Amino acid sequence: MGGESTGEDLVAIDPGESAPPVDSPAVTRLVAVALPGGPAFVETVRRIWDDGDAVAPLDPAAPPPLRRSQIEALRPHAIVEDGRSRLLDDPLDMLEGDATAMLTSGTSGPPRAVIHTHAAIESAAHVSATALGVDPDVKWLACLPLHHVGGFGVIARSLVTATELEVHPRFDASAVDEAATRGATHVSLVPTALGRIDATRWRRILLGGSRPAQDRPPNTVATYGMTETFGGIVYDHLALPGNEVAVGADGELLVRSPALARSFRDGRALVGPDGWFHTGDLGSIDPATGQVSVSGRAGDVINTGGEKVWPTDVEAVLSLHPAVSEVAVVGRDDPEWGRRVVALVVPADHSNPPTLESLRALATEHLPPAAAPKELTLVDALPRTSLGKVRRAEL
Repeated sequence: MGGESTGEDLVAIDPGESAPPVDSPAVTRLVAVALPGGPAFVETVRRIWDDGDAVAPLDPAAPPPLRRSQIEALRPHAIVEDGRSRLLDDPLDMLEGDATAMLTSGTSGPPRAVIHTHAAIESAAHVSATALGVDPDVKWLACLPLHHVGGFGVIARSLVTATELEVHPRFDASAVDEAATRGATHVSLVPTALGRIDATRWRRILLGGSRPAQDRPPNTVATYGMTETFGGIVYDHLALPGNEVAVGADGELLVRSPALARSFRDGRALVGPDGWFHTGDLGSIDPATGQVSVSGRAGDVINTGGEKVWPTDVEAVLSLHPAVSEVAVVGRDDPEWGRRVVALVVPADHSNPPTLESLRALATEHLPPAAAPKELTLVDALPRTSLGKVRRAEL
C-alpha cells in the first residue's frame, strides 16, 4: 500500500508548483507536502487546493521508517519534498470537496489520518475568527509544526479569511518576538513555548496541545480541540458557536461540530448515527455556566487505593514549586495501593532539587491526600511530542 514509485515520474518543480498530473483530471488527489515552513509551503498548499486536490502535510525531517508508515496510512497520489514532486504507487482517491488528510498527533500507536472537507475547515476558520474578533489588520504567525493541526490550522485560517500570514520553519523564541515587531498580531503556541517569548507583544495567543498554566497572561486563549475537530472548538472553557460538547457514559466528553472530520482515511466512520464524536477525554460541564472542564485522557487516570487521581491536576499544583522546572505525573504498580502516584521532575537547579516531602506538602494544600506523590524521580528532561504533550507511555 502506498509504495513510492521510481523512475520517469520523478520531476523537478518549483516549490510552489502543483503536483504532477495523474491520468484522470476528474480525480480528487491527495498530495503529501513535506516542505519546511515558509512561503513555498503556503503557495504549494494554495495551488493544490486551487487544482481541486487535497493536502497531507508531513514532517520534512521524519526519518525514513516513519515516513514509510505515514505514506502507508495516507496512500497519497504524490509527494512534494526537497523542491521536487513524484507520483506514488497505489493511491487512494479522495472525494470531491475533501481538503486535507491530517495525521493524528497521538503519543502512541501506528499513524492514522482523518479527512477534513473544505466546508469543515471554512467553518472552523470563520467561527474562530468571529470569537477572536479578527479584523482586517490581523497578521497570523505560524510557528508550530505544520504537520500538526496546531500549525497547519493557522495557515488554513489565514487562507480562508484572507488575513496576512508569516510562516516559520520551527519555533524559535527570538524569531517569534521579531515577528511581533514586524506587525504579527496573532499566534498559536503550546504552553511550553509561552514562557520563552514576550507575550505582551501579542494581541491574541492561542494555547493548545496541553493544559496551560493557571497564571497565564490575559491575552491568551486556552483552547480545547483535536485533529479530528481541526483544532480548538472550546475557547476558555466555552464551546464556540455551532459546536456542542456533552458528557457521555463514564464521564467521556462527546463533541458535535461542523468542523469534524468526514472520516478516517481508511474509510472508517468517525461518528455514530447521532453525530457525536467520542473524544477519549474525560471531563465535566458546569450546568449553570456551560463551562467545559477537561480532566485528561481516560487512560491516564491513576486509581490509587480506590481514589481516582488526575495527573494534570497534580502537575498543575507541583509546577508551582519554586524548585520545579517541569513535572509529569504517572501511575506505577504498587503492592499496597494498586497504583501509586509518581512525580517525575526536571529541577530548576539540579544542585538543589525539590524533596518528596515538600512536593507532598504542596499537593495536600490544594488536592485530596491521595493525589500527593508517593515517589519522586529526578530527570534531565521529559519526553514530549512536537506539540509539547508529554509522552506518558515512555515514563
